[in-house]
Amino acid sequence: MGDEITRRHFDAVDFSRFRRLLKQETDHLQSLMEADRFSTRGDIVGFELEAWIVDGEGQPKAINRKFLKSLKNPLVVPELSQFNVELNGSPSALTGNVFSRLHDELLSTWQDCQATANALNCNLVQIGILPTIQQSLLTSEHMSDMVRFQALNDRLMALRDGSEIEIRIKGSDEELDIRHDDVMLEAAATSFQIHLQCKPERAIRDFNASIVASAPMVALSANSHYLFGKALWTETRIPLFEQAIDIGTRHLNRVYFGSDYVNESLMEVFAANLHDHAILLPYVQAEPLHKYAHLRFQNGTIWRWNRPLIGFDYDGQPHLRIEHRTVPSGPTIKDCIANCAAFVGFVRALVDRATPVEQEIPFDTAKENFYKAATHGLAAEIVWTNGKTAKVSEIITKELLPAAKQALIAAHVPEEECDLFLGIVNDRVQSGINGTTWQQQWVAKHGRDFPRLTLDYTRLQESNEPVHTWPTP
Repeated sequence: MGDEITRRHFDAVDFSRFRRLLKQETDHLQSLMEADRFSTRGDIVGFELEAWIVDGEGQPKAINRKFLKSLKNPLVVPELSQFNVELNGSPSALTGNVFSRLHDELLSTWQDCQATANALNCNLVQIGILPTIQQSLLTSEHMSDMVRFQALNDRLMALRDGSEIEIRIKGSDEELDIRHDDVMLEAAATSFQIHLQCKPERAIRDFNASIVASAPMVALSANSHYLFGKALWTETRIPLFEQAIDIGTRHLNRVYFGSDYVNESLMEVFAANLHDHAILLPYVQAEPLHKYAHLRFQNGTIWRWNRPLIGFDYDGQPHLRIEHRTVPSGPTIKDCIANCAAFVGFVRALVDRATPVEQEIPFDTAKENFYKAATHGLAAEIVWTNGKTAKVSEIITKELLPAAKQALIAAHVPEEECDLFLGIVNDRVQSGINGTTWQQQWVAKHGRDFPRLTLDYTRLQESNEPVHTWPTP
């Protein structure tokens, strides 16, 4: 969904042509998988970081077009709202100081972005939900001026027959119940998306391990507690995004955890994209069959929390990769890359188990674990292997992180590299201070002065010191 399109409106012929091409490409992909003709490179890591633009008062500032024009960096692109941009990086092989390489490149891009933002009297902020964002600002007036965003909004609202989108999120003590008349609520949720290119023989296990890892990942990385003045889930971004793209009861959700593990092939997911999900944007492209333009476009309009992707290596060879979408943006570049190290390490460790982890943790249990962790964060109790129930924080520190370290060392990542980035996650979990809990502590001391909270958060973020080391509010 990252590419621009040239048309906003479509007719029945467009839908027929798109569906025919989607079916052809899905069949072609099936034959490619059966012939085992995917890139064998694998174990390559990448990311996407979404960020907010705020003014000197900590309020969102709708100038992404002006910002991007001044920045002139192809790695930084617009997001749905004019308040947001997305930073991309170069994929890096899972070997050597891989996470330091990712960190240094992202930090360099971030610093360039901040210099440009400062020249425009604003700042960029990495945070899952900006505490100062207001529902009244999330309107089509502040939608980025790209045709694909306008067309997406048109189609989603058409599938709902124009009925308003309902957001109902119940926290421990507070509840949000609102209505909205476009998809712009989705723009309130920003993430750090982690990409892992798979070796074909491990793709099934990698994907299923990503599903199991989702609960600990959302717990350790939570950074999205306050929405429109309400204290809701530990990671409120999860229910917000799911409900903001809800296309009605007649259709399957576009943002969801999934319906099952993969059993025989990742092809099961792409087949479901064809058979189970409505076509949102029938944008027909003059691309050869083996480029999978329509299959990839359809996949880009279905936002599973773990999404398989078809991509291409530098030599044009197709590859399989997993996009892990559960992690919010921020709090710092160092925290983001530590989250990346944890995810990759967890997946590698879970795949290395003698018994496939999906045989020990049923899919419905993994799904329930995920929503418990999103709701309660590090305090959540989840069901782990052998049916044991434990705090997710204990599972992370006592089991997953030590196993992740060994798995990454086996992948030729130096021990000191593992200690640096996995150590950040370990210390964060041990202290209980992630982005959400830091914000909660700030509010407990200063009250719900969200502009001041945002300014304090932004100032500490620029130190690039992990959130658990930030001064007590």
